[in-house]
Amino acid sequence: MRIAVAGGTGTVGRPTVEAVRAAGHEAVVLSRSEGVDLVTGEGLEESLAGVDAVIDTTSISTLKADAAVSFFTTATGNLISAGAKAGVIHLVLLSIVGIDRNPHDYYAGKVAQERVVEASPVPWTILRTTQFHEFAEQMQARASIGPLRFAPNARVQPVAAAEVAARLAALAAGPAAGRVRDLAGPREESLADMVRQVARADGRRGWIPALNVPTRQMAGMRAGTALPGPDADHGVQTFREWLASR
Repeated sequence: MRIAVAGGTGTVGRPTVEAVRAAGHEAVVLSRSEGVDLVTGEGLEESLAGVDAVIDTTSISTLKADAAVSFFTTATGNLISAGAKAGVIHLVLLSIVGIDRNPHDYYAGKVAQERVVEASPVPWTILRTTQFHEFAEQMQARASIGPLRFAPNARVQPVAAAEVAARLAALAAGPAAGRVRDLAGPREESLADMVRQVARADGRRGWIPALNVPTRQMAGMRAGTALPGPDADHGVQTFREWLASR
């Protein structure tokens, strides 16, 4: 099969491209570095020529709901439109566990993105996963007030990006299945503890207080809305194992 990966140079997009190739399929990377802009549609139709399935792993660095909704509805809408014209027969969307329970800030964009996919003329599959282990790395880099670094409080159950990638590649090679079982990591973790561990591994030795970030999305995550339900599938690699191999 010829499988395109939108956002194929990102945290989960890159290992998804590798997983597609490891499964014996041809991977097409849809990213700006490859001349494809999902927001403007530039290069999209040409890149989807002959593509059988598309995996959407796109993301945007924002905490603002309006920006997230605009990006995801536009980018995924363009992807669906171009895919339908190109004869794509399957669209697989990577989404996030619990966004319907916590439809705020960045997650508002993911909720809107799912709705776009559910209305798609291209047969679709949606896989929701928990946060990746790399989420702690991202928070460690961003969470600061002036010179003070802090660790955001939240309840998470992180999963390995490589395990998510393997699941996405397998789904794309099969028939459209609608909303499939969620995929989560092996156990619940404290995001604040994860951020501190990443900071220590990176050589930071100063005080890193745990703080409650005053946004609706983070309040929901502190309440456990990002945790998987009892019917979710579970990955194998723990956060500590990921950190040791990082």
